Formats: sequence, C-alpha cells, structure tokens
Amino acid sequence: MFEPKVKKMNWFVTFITFGNAAGITLAPFGIYIKEKHINNSFIINHEKIHWKQQLEMFILFFYLWYLIEWVIRLFINVDAYMNLSFEREAYTNEYDLFYLKKRKSFSWFKYIKKK
Repeated sequence: MFEPKVKKMNWFVTFITFGNAAGITLAPFGIYIKEKHINNSFIINHEKIHWKQQLEMFILFFYLWYLIEWVIRLFINVDAYMNLSFEREAYTNEYDLFYLKKRKSFSWFKYIKKK
C-alpha cells in the first residue's frame, strides 16, 4: 500500500472538521494536519492508522461503518466518538511509532466490544 502524503490543513479541511480536529485522514487524498501540529509524530501516526483502516475497507466502507457505528454508539455511550472502534485503535496505539509495522489487517475489529 502506498504511503499517504501529509499536508497542512487548508481552509476546506478546517471547515469540514469544524476547526476542532488536529488532523484528519481523507484517503485517497492524504492526511491533513493543522499547521501547529505538522511535526507531531504521534498525531501523524494516529492518522496513518486511520489511513490503513480506510484502505483495508476500500475507503467507502470505512465511512459507512464509521457512520453506522457512531449512530449506534450515540445511544450506548456518552462520548460516541471516543468509543468508535477505529478511534480506539488509533488512540490506543498512536504513541507506538512501530505499531503499523506489526499491525494485522482489521485490527480495529477487536476494539468493537463495549469498553
């Protein structure tokens, strides 16, 4: 799989994240990081985990699953976003800069179970 391009967030990406996100992955276009975080290897690693998730789910299925899981978790958890399986995998492993070398495909699946 190809390596994503890490880019500085532009006005459009900032707009679609409501200005709240430090970074966002939009495969196949790249990873967008706020300028003040552009050298933060942990945020970039977090987003690269999402890159792998998106590619292994053929991008479209990632967004469908993400939306469906988020809606379900709205009824289960106070903070649906932090309890999404994709986010739990990324946040749990963002400080392990070697995680992607040892990560197995669909590793996010083990984070589905309720916390």
